[in-house]
Parts: sequence; structure tokens; C-alpha cells
Amino acid sequence: MDFVSAPSGESSSLKNPVLEVEAVDMTSAGVKGGTATENITAATEEAAQSEDETDSDGSGDDWESQSLYEDAIQVVRDEQLRDGVPDACTLEEAIAYRRRLHDIGKAAFVEETIGRDTVTAKKLCTAFGILPPAFLDDAPDEAFHPLLAIAISREFQKRPKLPQYNTIDDAVKLLQESKNIVVLTGAGISTSLGIPDFRSKDTGLYSQLAHLGLSDPQEVFDIHVFREDPSIFFSIAKDILPTEKKFSPTHAFIRLLQDKGKLLTNYTQNIDNIEANAGVLPENIVQCHGSFATATCVKCDYKVSGDDIFDEIKKGAIPVCASCRKSIAEDSGVKRKRSSNGAHKNRKDNDGDSSDEDYEIPTPGVMKPDITFFGEDLPDEFGHRLLHHDRDRVDLVIVIGTSLKVAPVAEVPGVLPRTVPQIYISRTPVSHTEFDIDLLGDCDVVVSELCRRAGWELKHEMIPADEKVEVLPVEDYESRHVFKVVGA
Repeated sequence: MDFVSAPSGESSSLKNPVLEVEAVDMTSAGVKGGTATENITAATEEAAQSEDETDSDGSGDDWESQSLYEDAIQVVRDEQLRDGVPDACTLEEAIAYRRRLHDIGKAAFVEETIGRDTVTAKKLCTAFGILPPAFLDDAPDEAFHPLLAIAISREFQKRPKLPQYNTIDDAVKLLQESKNIVVLTGAGISTSLGIPDFRSKDTGLYSQLAHLGLSDPQEVFDIHVFREDPSIFFSIAKDILPTEKKFSPTHAFIRLLQDKGKLLTNYTQNIDNIEANAGVLPENIVQCHGSFATATCVKCDYKVSGDDIFDEIKKGAIPVCASCRKSIAEDSGVKRKRSSNGAHKNRKDNDGDSSDEDYEIPTPGVMKPDITFFGEDLPDEFGHRLLHHDRDRVDLVIVIGTSLKVAPVAEVPGVLPRTVPQIYISRTPVSHTEFDIDLLGDCDVVVSELCRRAGWELKHEMIPADEKVEVLPVEDYESRHVFKVVGA
């Protein structure tokens, strides 16, 4: 299961996660004097500079949080363009516009389109995934220039697809020849084991938390809520713990890459620690959002293995610190007075008499699993390993089972060298990040078929010995393929 934590004000954008990168920031200034081409080009540079400054000051790259039109702007996906959206570009037009932008640059692109009146700014926004807000429907086309500037700036900063990689054979050859593979994983690699993801509309964990009475279901993972009432978190923690030491075929695939000496690093958003069940070594994993593998006392920092508190978590109970209990037992003869700041003082430190109501009995601290809650810093290891270990070594990136909607994982494809090929494996494609090859379907099915074609033996009880997989092309996408089990 993948997990998200919120920005905490640290300086590195790789350390702070970013929420929902599919929306659009509208912090660009309005149109000023000058031609449309000059105004839009200047605005794209301003937007790019503004984004760089936002990232560098640690406030994150949240496309929604500072939007002037936050509640009105809609993202239009490629699937919608393919089916047809009124007054929008067709999918073919959108793809052509995107390629042209990357080929000739922002200034030339704006001159070629808006400058020559070959397309309206309103329509061109849709080529880059933005459906203009309804309240601008009757506005002159110039009113859409700031929005278009943001859309162009965002698109131009995307990693362009490498044209030489398109087919299943290309993917298999990359697997066979690569020696330093970075694997990014999310909740999709664990769902076949019955572990829910967070955001699926009807089956995700967040959709099942209405009974907790939270204003936002994500508050169940808010560190401030946890400190105030840990019972809220522990009431659902049992539902996201794996009940057995099992692992999926996709976990086995990562282990196989390790056994073949090809796994450079597995960056995982998941907190279930199932990679360990498959035998992936700790030195080959970065737990981007921590895991249940260990837990730490919120009072004394005493640390234990996750196994030590799993029984209590599975009962829905709040695990408490054994070390605190021991200390309290040893000090049981000393009554402590509550001080104004919540700390305790010995009776002898106080002047005068006090009533018994001023005293409290010490309690042990709560054992918090070492997952990164909203409001907590991410591990330093993430940014350090990515920038100083992997970036200069990686020769293939495989993203599996994640929609890349949250950082830090969402940032990885753009941080690694653009010349390194990237493969995406999941049930549905993403439109905000450009991959070289999209392999769509059940993750377990895709990786098992890749291994068959590579001549690798991927052993797992969940892979039928006689399984046959059909691979179908996706219309209008040379590098997108759908995997389906024959007869399923």
C-alpha cells in the first residue's frame, strides 16, 4: 500500500512530498502590454521560474494549493480527448502539438500557433491536459493566455519520450541488457494479496473511513491527529497490515532482478514491508514513506521490531512502550506533579502543599509504527540515494503499480537522466508523465509475461503454469500495450 505525507518546510523538494500533481497552478501574472506571443512566452518563463523558486523554498510543487481557479479548473485526460471533448483538441492534435513544442521550443511554438492565429488559446490549453474553467466561457481569447502559459511551461518541463523504444520486444531487450535498474513501486503491486490501496473510488481505504467522522479521510494519517488521539489510526491499522508472510508475483519479480544482479534500487511508496517477505535486501530498498517494520515510542524513542506490536495492532488496540512501563514501575513510589508545560516534577521540587488533583499518574508512551505521517519529514535517504548514488548509474527505470500522483516517487522520473529509458506497468496509463513504453494490465500478469519472453523463470504459486497472455495494441499509441490473460 502506498502512502503520502505532507510537506513539512524542509528545503529539499526531493525530501518533501507533493500532493496531486495532475492539477494546474494559476499563479501566473495576467497579460501585460506587448504582442500575444511576447506575453505568453514571458509568462511561461515566469511560471517556470516561479515553480523553481517554490520547489527550492520547500513549499512543494502542489499544482492545486495556490491556484486562483482551484475549484474550477478541470484536468482533461487523453482518454477523454480520444473519445471527443467539445471545443477541445482531438487526441491526434494534442499529441502533435506536444511534440511540436518539444521540437521547436516555447517561443517558436507560441508564435507558430497563437501568433499566427492557427488555433485559439482556449482550445490549445486542452492539448496540454487543461479544460478551461466555465466562468471564462464568454471571455475573449486573451483571457486564456495566462492559463496557456502555465500549461505550456508544465508540458515543456516534462521528460520527452525516447522514440527508439516502443514494442514489447524493446521492453524485453531492455530488461535483458540493463544492469542497473531503478524500480518504483506503489499500491498496485500488493492489491492481488488483498491489501487495499488508498484512493480507489469504492475499494480504497479512504472510501471506507466515513464512520470515523473526519473532515478529510487523510487525517487518519495526520501526525497531529495521531498525537491527540492515536486510537483513530489504530482503529484502521489492522486493515492495512499483511496478515501472512506472503508476497505477490511482482514482488518476486523485483527479487528476481536482485538475484540477477540488475536491481540498483527499489523505491517503494508502500508501507506494508512485503518486499522483505520476497527476500529483497534492505540495502536495495528505499522506503519512501517508512514502513511497519519497526516502531518507536513517542515519549522515550524506544524502538522495537514491528513484529513485537503486530498482535496488538491486529486487535485494534493501542500498543504502548515496554521501556516506559519498566521506568514507571521503577518510579512507582514517586508521585509527580503536573507542570504548566505538561512535564512532570517531583513533589520535593514544589513549594507548599497541593491537592491530589494536581497530580497525575505517569503513563507509557504509544508505540508509533515508523511510517511517515502527514506533517513529518521523509527519510533523508531518499534524496541522497537518488541524487548521489542512482542518478549516475541507472540504465533503466521501471515504474509499477502507482499513478505517480504524489511525491517523492512522482519526482523520480524527472530527476533521473532523460536519456535513460523508462517503462510503465499498471492498470491504467498516466498522462502527466511521459514514459517510453506503457504496459497496461494486472502488474502480476505483465511481469510474468515479460519474464517468459525474456527466458527467465519467475516462480510463484499465483502464476498458473499454463497461463497464456494476449498482448493487444492501443489505438493511436505505438508504445502502449494491454496485457490480458486468455480466457479470463
